[in-house]
This record gives sequence, C-alpha cells and structure tokens, in this order.
Amino acid sequence: MSANQVQPKLIIHGGAGGHLKSEKGEEVVRQALYGIVEEVYALLAAGNSATDAVIRGCQLLEDQQTFNAGTGSVLQSDGQIRMSAALMDGSKQRFSGVINVSRVQHPIELAKFLQGQEDRVLSDYGASELLRELNVPIYDPLVDIRLKEWMQERDENFNKDMAGVVAEQALVHEARQGTIGVVALDCNGKIAAGTSTGGKGLERIGRVSDSAMPAGNYADASAGVSCTGIGEDIMEECLAAKVVIRVTDGMSLVEAMEKSMAESRSRQRDLGAIAIASDGTISWGKTSEVILAAYHDGQNIGDTINWNNEELVGYQ
Repeated sequence: MSANQVQPKLIIHGGAGGHLKSEKGEEVVRQALYGIVEEVYALLAAGNSATDAVIRGCQLLEDQQTFNAGTGSVLQSDGQIRMSAALMDGSKQRFSGVINVSRVQHPIELAKFLQGQEDRVLSDYGASELLRELNVPIYDPLVDIRLKEWMQERDENFNKDMAGVVAEQALVHEARQGTIGVVALDCNGKIAAGTSTGGKGLERIGRVSDSAMPAGNYADASAGVSCTGIGEDIMEECLAAKVVIRVTDGMSLVEAMEKSMAESRSRQRDLGAIAIASDGTISWGKTSEVILAAYHDGQNIGDTINWNNEELVGYQ
C-alpha cells in the first residue's frame, strides 16, 4: 500500500428485525455474511474500486436464498415478486436505481448500468424495457419457502404486515423486514453504497420501498449508508441521506448515527443502518431488535448478530 492509499473498509447487511431463533440459525446467517465479506474485501485489498466491490457484494447477497433480495425475495399480495435496488458512487455523488423490477437475477446490475445514463432511476415498466434492451436472461427468483409463506398468508387473508426477513422458517420468530446492503471504502479513499430488496412482502401491489431512494441508500465523499427495516419509517426519517449529510457538515460518523438513531427511536421507528466514513470509521445502528451485519476493518472480520440489544449504535 502506497503512502497515498488508505486501508480499505467494508460492511454488509442481510436485513434487520427480530432475534434469530437458534444458534444454528445464527451460524447459517454468519457463515453467509462472512463468506461474502471475505470475497468482497479481497477485491478491495487488490485495488478494486468501492463501486465495483459494492456491486459484487450485492450480487453475492442477492444470490443468497436466505436473504430477501434477488433469489429468495418475498412476494407481494398478488403473488408476484417485485424487487428494487440502488447504487450510489460517493466520489461522483451519483445515484441510480430500479423500482419494482421482476424476472431478473441481480437488480443491482441494472442500477450499475444506469450509473452511466442520463435517466438514472427506472420503475417497473422502464426497468422491464431495460432488461429487454440489455438482453438480460429471464430469471425466476422464487424459492419454495417464500411461496409457502405467501400461500399461508393468503389463506389467513394477509394478516401479517410483512414477510420474513430470512427465508428459513426455523431461523426467525416472526415476520420482520429484510433488505441487503453493502458499503465500501476503497484504497483511494472513495466510498460507495448499494442496497437491494424484495420489499416487505404481502404488500399492496406496486408499493415502493426505500431501497431505491436516497432515504435508504446514500453516499458522498464523506460517508456512505445503506438502510434496512420498515421502508416507510426509513423514508420518513430520510435516514441514509440524513446520516451522510450530518457527517459532511462536521459530525463524526458515530455522532451522526447516534443522533439519527435516537431521533428514530423517539418516533418509534423500526429500522437499521450500516455506514462507513472517509476516515475509515465503520458504524451501524438500529432501533429493531437485531441487525444482521458483518464487516472487515482491515485486520479482522466481525459481526453484529449478537450485538448488545440495549445499544443504539456500534462502531469499529
């Protein structure tokens, strides 16, 4: 590493919500997160850009059937999967995303393509047209556990507010929120953030999540943030942009996260966030019971799965 380079940092998440049911469930999630952290951090250590690392991290998380993004996404009330994703290059302060896209393996790849376009956020119809334009193969992200989840809720007239954060009945107590996200700092000191989701599940047809909005995914030269939780709560807090702007205005990342989480808790929001600042600080926060995150601080890998439930903010 040259004198002008910085130590790369990485944090990823697989959603937030209620406690995992068992040690086995914790280990399944931990192994999935750690494997992805190792692969993506190796890219950063080899000199790849934060944006490339974030895209790869999101692809790997979208491929993990355990999480609610890409393969394993939840179904909306009409039995259809509609996914959203966003990418933000902090060095360019450029945002791109897709909303309620179907039949694609990696929604984050559409957000990647849109980084270079004049029109950088597309909704369902436009995203479908883009899939055809790019000749992306049609892909079915449905897994059996999600179909069974939807069928059960249909029989019960959709009594739950949302589907499970993790696509394993044995891993969670009850239905909670889910999203995946990646924030990276590369060796050139540049930051990027990406977020992808299948939505909250069982929702009204066409409901839009926070994940393809600056409220849920935001970065500039100072910091990057990816959010998870109840999308409406995240939107109403404008959480990702709020944390980043507070850092840009002079707060430390931990101070910005603490203030934002305290405000969110005071308004009884249910959410979580991961973040990295340009000084290398890694931080995470939650008002939910658990945030399923793992990070690489340049030396070691750690996670937040059993992080103290009484604390609003953690950092490394």
